Amino acid sequence: MLGVFALAASLLLLEKMLRLFQFVGEEGGPIGVVFRMLAALIPEYASLAIPLGLLLGVLLAFRKLATSSELDVMRAVGMSYNRLLRTPYLITAVLVAVNVALVFYIQPKSRFYYEQMEYELRSGALGASIKVGEFTTLKDRMALRIEQSEDEGRQLKGIFARVSNDKGQVLSISAREGAFLATSDSPDTIILRLSDGTIIQDTGAEGTSPRVLSFTRHDLPIDLPRIEEFRNRGDDEREYILPELLRIGWNQNAPDDVRDASQASFNFRLVEVVMMLLMPLLAVALAIPPKRSTSALGVFVSIIMVVSYHKVNQYGEDIAALGRVDPILALWGPFALFAALILWMYYRVAYVPGGQAIGALEAWFAKLTKRLRKLFKRRRPRQVAAMETAPAE
Repeated sequence: MLGVFALAASLLLLEKMLRLFQFVGEEGGPIGVVFRMLAALIPEYASLAIPLGLLLGVLLAFRKLATSSELDVMRAVGMSYNRLLRTPYLITAVLVAVNVALVFYIQPKSRFYYEQMEYELRSGALGASIKVGEFTTLKDRMALRIEQSEDEGRQLKGIFARVSNDKGQVLSISAREGAFLATSDSPDTIILRLSDGTIIQDTGAEGTSPRVLSFTRHDLPIDLPRIEEFRNRGDDEREYILPELLRIGWNQNAPDDVRDASQASFNFRLVEVVMMLLMPLLAVALAIPPKRSTSALGVFVSIIMVVSYHKVNQYGEDIAALGRVDPILALWGPFALFAALILWMYYRVAYVPGGQAIGALEAWFAKLTKRLRKLFKRRRPRQVAAMETAPAE
């Protein structure tokens, strides 16, 4: 179960990691922030990986008992499936408590932390550097372009700067190299120390020609743009913890769109947690292959069912947040159908002699596998015969 959880979470994080590396690279931020952002996404992905890990852990355990005939012995001595499911349900109770803490308390705060890091990365608060080969505008009065950056930005080459003021005066500066220096008296200002360059000063007055000056060293003060503070938590309903969802979702004085979004988010999280109580029953229903068969079709069917149901819940949350459908109908309706299907599948396996939850699907899959084997067996002798009759060189 833990192995499946780690695998599922890793696959979800790897897909997101590629996008984050591209995003951080485009913004010019430090690579270390990628791993901090991924860590903030772990609670969100864990809420799906935990039910998958529980499902496949129980399913593979019962499948091993079934394929080794140990399950038949347990059934023969009077141990029912309900008795065998006591321990899996003890594990389920623990994981349900963990998932409640994740989706109602940890996940909203980690989501806000992720959004905050993304905002700070875009605004430059996380150390985003000036992009090489592109014009960067600072405070709408300076344009800066750097051809090359070496030694992690400590040494700059091929610098061009254009500085203007409110009086219409413009300085066009080009320099062979330069470096950024911090100032102790003003933390909002840095010094760009330029070496071996030229300054063209245009006063903007009519009838005057620009002045051209050469320098060996020139200090250009740059005022850093003021970084606005990030918004407070709660702009998105996904950032509300449980008490906030209950207070806002059922507050008659709150706007209708806010109430609908809060109620949809509360019901979505709750139905995802309650769904875990059905995972052991689904695992048993899909773990028992037909007699004299080692088919693993139930493993793939279980993954498809859980992931599809999760996507249906996400769609139900979206339309409920828009106020088009009541959250009870949009989220608990699919849950009722999903629960009825699982209970029927479990009843077929546990109480019907020789019953199979996906017997028809297993039979179709066995026929398909048999036909594919025959097809490959027919092709192989033809290829061997063609090689034997080929003339030797």
